[in-house]
Amino acid sequence: MNATSYDNLSWAEKHWSEMYEGRNEIVVTGMAAFVMHEVVYFARYLPFFICDFIPAFQKYKLQPEKVNVSADYWKCVRQVLFCHFCFELPMIFFFHPMGHLFGMKITEVPFPSWQTMAIQICVFFFFEDFWHYWAHRALHYGPLYKHIHKLHHDYSAPFGMAAEYAHPVETMVLGLGTVAVPLIWLMITKDLHIITMFAWIVLRLFQAIDAHSGYDFPWSLRQLLPFWAGSEHHDAHHQLFITNYSSSFRWWDYIFGTDIKYRNLRKRQALAKAKAAKVN
Repeated sequence: MNATSYDNLSWAEKHWSEMYEGRNEIVVTGMAAFVMHEVVYFARYLPFFICDFIPAFQKYKLQPEKVNVSADYWKCVRQVLFCHFCFELPMIFFFHPMGHLFGMKITEVPFPSWQTMAIQICVFFFFEDFWHYWAHRALHYGPLYKHIHKLHHDYSAPFGMAAEYAHPVETMVLGLGTVAVPLIWLMITKDLHIITMFAWIVLRLFQAIDAHSGYDFPWSLRQLLPFWAGSEHHDAHHQLFITNYSSSFRWWDYIFGTDIKYRNLRKRQALAKAKAAKVN
């Protein structure tokens, strides 16, 4: 890269290039991805944790009658960190060789345009959610639920940190969609930069933690995008168990008829609210 080209790079692109200079790509990528994952995961949960101690926000709780105690939080922390370090960390390090094998751009700068990244991430969300729907639904099958997925349902009223509270097998099965969809895209198009993967993982973590937050705010994304699942949709899954298997979008459950219990629940709640309003 000549001096003129380097001068045209953004601050982030210059530091990205310097981060890899003279260092092992696998180690740098793996450590950067894992640190990013941990920071984003716990930092995104922090606002919801703070909301638990602010009375003004309690009216937005989806299941206010269910209160988690400190033992619940510590149990969650232990399992989440166990899965992160013992299973997700190796998967993260293994992703670099796989991406490199199929021609993923890693150290190259400049980064792709935000328009390119946005299109790719939208594709990833769509197909990952399709995978998540069917894999999640399969995990509710008898033995798979009993021995694997039941752990995730320890919390019938979930909170953000419980997004990745799961059996290691579930972590790998559901996580497969998060990494396999971009790799398939790469195999077909030969066009993917790992910075897009980083952005995709950040947004996917935001989605998962929000869906498990237990809060449905007036400013939640589902208020703007009616097809977005959000916490209001996924909280009902933890409450009712056999409904709402998708993670990001509402349409798979609607198409395949697995949101009937959820819709009936909301109808009953709406009727009860209307009756209470008449009495008052």
